[in-house]
Amino acid sequence: MKQLLLAILLLSAANSKAQNTDYVGNKGQLYFSWGYNKEWYTLSNIHVRQESLGNDYTFRNVIGKDKPGWDTKSIFKQAISIPQYNYRLGYWFKDNWAFEINFDHTKYQVEQQQLLHIEGQINSLPVDTHIINRGNLMWQLNNGANFFLFNIVHRYQVPRMQYKNFNISLLMKGGMGFMTPHVENTILGNSNKPGFQLSGLNVGVEAALRFTVFKYAYLEFCNKAVYARYNNLKIYEGTARQAFGCYEMIANIGASIPLKKTKKKNAEPTTGNEIIPYHDAEKMAD
Repeated sequence: MKQLLLAILLLSAANSKAQNTDYVGNKGQLYFSWGYNKEWYTLSNIHVRQESLGNDYTFRNVIGKDKPGWDTKSIFKQAISIPQYNYRLGYWFKDNWAFEINFDHTKYQVEQQQLLHIEGQINSLPVDTHIINRGNLMWQLNNGANFFLFNIVHRYQVPRMQYKNFNISLLMKGGMGFMTPHVENTILGNSNKPGFQLSGLNVGVEAALRFTVFKYAYLEFCNKAVYARYNNLKIYEGTARQAFGCYEMIANIGASIPLKKTKKKNAEPTTGNEIIPYHDAEKMAD
């Protein structure tokens, strides 16, 4: 019985010590990050409506891709705004809970040399045909498909990776927002006037692994899924709509900024779970 009680006391003390090393929350801190992204898109339909031309038809199962913009240039010789970039601005309103403004400058363009299925009405006549895309559909959101999201963020600390000047945490994010695409297209020989516009809603979820060093600087690696629905996109003599899913891989560099000073704690209060020297624990067991 004495040995069992001693083992329970020592185990309790060890667990208490592990809990006391838990990483302190970031309540009251602001954070900001900047990074770059790579995208993959689902197949999508592009619905074209041009009443004055007698057109109301759909390009079905269109293949689209991103345009990272690096070409052959070094990262140090390229303007930072040309590639696909992103930023996050957030505030920890509670320990491990934050509100975040999340923006991804993504690019989307329809693949050429693919088989296009066109179905609907052109020149007031029914059509259901397939053509090879050789400039028939030049569809670009190349100055941005541009996802804005307002996220709620929850942070989980990675066990055994919490030190004074280094820790690893997992951030889970979810939210919704809007898009500000730059719309440029040529459809069956007719080109629009390119420009930015406000168009539609998007929802997204994101998981990010954050490596924090010296408390305030961090690197982040993220995986993100977005569903975006664009409405009233400007085309020649009409509008179009499109919806697609997007998977992103993202790398960020960022910093946290304390907005209020943290008070230094005095001597820790006794909790009754302190480590007890072996000879004292033996006496208690007696």
